[in-house]
Amino acid sequence: MSVPSPSPAPTVAPRRKRSARFVEIAAAAGVSETTVNRVLNERGSVSPETRARVIAAARQLGVPRVLPDPRHGLTRFDVVMARSTTPYAHRLDLALQRIQQMLDPRILIHRHIVDGDDEHRVLALLAGSAHRRDGLIVALRDSPAVRAALQQQLARGVPVVALMSGIGALEGVRYAGIDNVAAGRTAGHFLARLARRLPGRVLILTNRLDFRAHAERVRGCIQALAERQPQLQALAPVECGDDPALGRIALEAALHHARRDGVPLVGLYHSGAGSDGLARVLRQLTPPERPVWIGHELSDEHRPLLRLGLMDLVIDQDPDGQVAASLHHLLHATGHVEQPGPGAPNEFRLFGPENLPGEGSYLDAPLKAPVERLQASGSVPPRAASVVGR
Repeated sequence: MSVPSPSPAPTVAPRRKRSARFVEIAAAAGVSETTVNRVLNERGSVSPETRARVIAAARQLGVPRVLPDPRHGLTRFDVVMARSTTPYAHRLDLALQRIQQMLDPRILIHRHIVDGDDEHRVLALLAGSAHRRDGLIVALRDSPAVRAALQQQLARGVPVVALMSGIGALEGVRYAGIDNVAAGRTAGHFLARLARRLPGRVLILTNRLDFRAHAERVRGCIQALAERQPQLQALAPVECGDDPALGRIALEAALHHARRDGVPLVGLYHSGAGSDGLARVLRQLTPPERPVWIGHELSDEHRPLLRLGLMDLVIDQDPDGQVAASLHHLLHATGHVEQPGPGAPNEFRLFGPENLPGEGSYLDAPLKAPVERLQASGSVPPRAASVVGR
């Protein structure tokens, strides 16, 4: 007589890991269960410090739910920028407006445009504002007074970002911009490779050498020229202050001296803006006489010059990417995002006549309806509004 085999034991599904309960969150945060309930379910008033502790404990314990924002009220970031009429400054301003419209309605950007030479006004803006300041972005020339003012902000716990141009010897300031020495070295590399006549001279124009970004670009270009092509002589840098007339005068003088001395001007590097004056001079030269010309920023001014062959290459520092990196750092420092941004400098882009964006690209295109105008007309809620201080 056969004995029936026993039935297999029923398979028991593994128990799902139990999520943390209020009592465990309360113990981790050092508060009561009632307080945990108020914080996680957005009920009642809790101090910002306690709210942050509860949310941090819930996140650490892996609570499977959307957690509240650790901050209540508005977060305000100040942006202090030196006044400039350059295409880069215009694009930077548009980038701030664009990114503001993508932020949470409780995050506001206050833009302050100031005469960079008015040190009293610059320092007053850096010292504080009428509202509580949660973060600070600066695009200013480096100076001992500016460094001291930023050090005071850091001492108060305000996160600080230097946009586009770094601030030297000041620990704690995050830099959001390109490696300007590398940008200058890139210009020097291509000047050395593209120069059609040797030996020759290279004219270097800049905005102002007391602006750290421009000083670093000039230094990098001179370094690369010396390393890659010793037969190219880098002339002493000329400060033009982004003035087209001063750039034109400097180029005409360099061409005159080149003809007089019998050593051709074969390269031109401009680390700033104001290219119209240079283009006027170069149009009067035959193609074999024209120096290789490398500049900065893919602006509406430079695009046609690249197409015509007057300009050979531009180094673009992507202001949208710089603004995004700046705000990423401040949002992380203020607890709005968990992951810090990359610590490396922003990448720069190279544009020549063969890889130009199409007409009407975002690079210089103004907003169809500037945010300030929309706010004034009441067409948009505060969440899409940049707060402007002039």
